[in-house]
Amino acid sequence: MPISPLPASNGHLKLNGVDYYYEVRGQGEPLLLLHGGLGTADMFGPVLPAFTGQRQVITVDLQGHGRSSLGHRPIRCEAIADDMTELLEELGHAQVDVLGYSFGGSVALRLAVQHPEHVRRLALISTPYADDSWYPEIRAQQVMLSAEAAPMMQNTPMYHAYAAVAPHVEDFPRLLDAMGDWIRQPYDWSVDVAKLPMPVMLIFGDGDMIRPEHQIRFYQLLGGGLKDAGWQREHMSRNRLAILPDLTHYDIVASPRMAETALSFLNG
Repeated sequence: MPISPLPASNGHLKLNGVDYYYEVRGQGEPLLLLHGGLGTADMFGPVLPAFTGQRQVITVDLQGHGRSSLGHRPIRCEAIADDMTELLEELGHAQVDVLGYSFGGSVALRLAVQHPEHVRRLALISTPYADDSWYPEIRAQQVMLSAEAAPMMQNTPMYHAYAAVAPHVEDFPRLLDAMGDWIRQPYDWSVDVAKLPMPVMLIFGDGDMIRPEHQIRFYQLLGGGLKDAGWQREHMSRNRLAILPDLTHYDIVASPRMAETALSFLNG
């Protein structure tokens, strides 16, 4: 696999009390990549060359993650989505394609809902639209997340990735508390999903932690999977659903098949 180029530019932007770290790589139409919860933009490392080979790629460490500060406000996807709009404006982009994974997918979804004029195409990887999308045993684990888990996570790759770049490693327990508080908030964005004006692609693994019936319902809310497409594709939805074989919620973000599938849609 080719090596991703070094950032053409990078830096920090302070937006609404959060100091966000971003990087820009590659040439072409702009594409914003948003990483998963308790990760960093480096989660896209294995597939970043595929994206930067065709696009100008903007990566951001989300609030409290990696090189971005936690600040003193709650973590909420709606607020981070507003921040991403300001970040894009600061970087000179009126409209971009957006790809988000898991927690980053929730931010990407809210960005498309709240600021549709800034999103040309939207790709959501292993992303829910409601808090009941997860398998019950996974949901039971998620809602227990708090600072008390910090000692148990000291030897995990997730913590090591955070500690390698975070400006204040001592904030990790606070991040766990903040993410736990977000996870425990009830939400159902089905009404918003049905109103999205831009083309949307949903990508899941067949071993995802998001229930398959939820994946299908998400697609149906977007107008897909409601009838046969027709001989001439006259009833074909403009939106897309891909369930990729032999992939899980944990490894899909690094899969070349995910990148290839997403790019074919994002490139139209």
